[in-house]
Amino acid sequence: MHNFLFGIYPYIAITVMVMASIVRYERDPFTWKSKSSQLLRKRQFVIGSVLFHVGVLIIFGGHLVGLLTPISVFDTLGISHEAKQILAVAAGGVAGLMALIGGILLLHRRLFDPRIRANSTFADTGILVLLMAQLLLGLATITVSLRHLDGEEMVKFMNWAQAVIYLRGNAADYIHDVHWLFKVHIVLGLTIFLLFPFTRLVHMFSAPVRYLWRPGYQIVRSRRGAQPAPTGLAPLPRAGMEPGE
Repeated sequence: MHNFLFGIYPYIAITVMVMASIVRYERDPFTWKSKSSQLLRKRQFVIGSVLFHVGVLIIFGGHLVGLLTPISVFDTLGISHEAKQILAVAAGGVAGLMALIGGILLLHRRLFDPRIRANSTFADTGILVLLMAQLLLGLATITVSLRHLDGEEMVKFMNWAQAVIYLRGNAADYIHDVHWLFKVHIVLGLTIFLLFPFTRLVHMFSAPVRYLWRPGYQIVRSRRGAQPAPTGLAPLPRAGMEPGE
C-alpha cells in the first residue's frame, strides 16, 4: 500500500488532473469559471478571498520551489538544509494561517448563507472542506518539523518529489519512515489534484494575463447626465423633401 500511495498514486492523480482538465475545457468551456458568490453576499467575501488566495499562492509556490529545486542548487548557493527547513516552517506557517482564516470565512458563507448554499454544488462545498483539512494537516506537520530542524526530512521529501517527476521508479522508498502526518498530507494533496478538473479549482489555469496585451481599452459611458431617450418616432420624410425639412 505504501508503494501504491507514494509510487503509483502520484501518476494516477497527475494524469487525471491534466487529461480531464483538457477534456473539460474542450467539451464544457462554459463551466470553466470560479463561480464567484460575491454578488450574492459581499460580507466576508473580500477579506476571506484575499487571505485565502494569497496564502494558497505562497504555499503552492513554496512547495513548488522547495520540492522540485535540485539539492545541488541550494548547496551551490550556500543554503543549508537547516536554514531551508526553518524558512519553510516560518513562511509556510504564516501563509497557512492566512489561508486557513480566509478559507474558514469563505466556508462559513457557503454553509450558513441560504442564498449561497442554494447556489452551491456538492463539489463547491466539498473541495473547500478538503482544502481546509489539507491546511490543518500542513499546519500540524509544523509541530513535527520543530522537533528536529536538521533538514533531513526536508531532503527526503525533495528526493521523493523529484523521483516522481523524473520517473525514477523508487520514489516511495525515500519517505518510508517519515511521520504519518506527512504521509496523510501528501495523500490528501494528491487526492485534491485528482479532483481538480471536476471542481471550480480549474479557474487557477485561467489567470487573466491576456488583459496585459489586449489591443485597446473597453470604453464604458455613464448614463448619468444623459438626455432622456425620445418616446416617439420622428415622421418619415415625404417624397421630394430635403433632409431637415
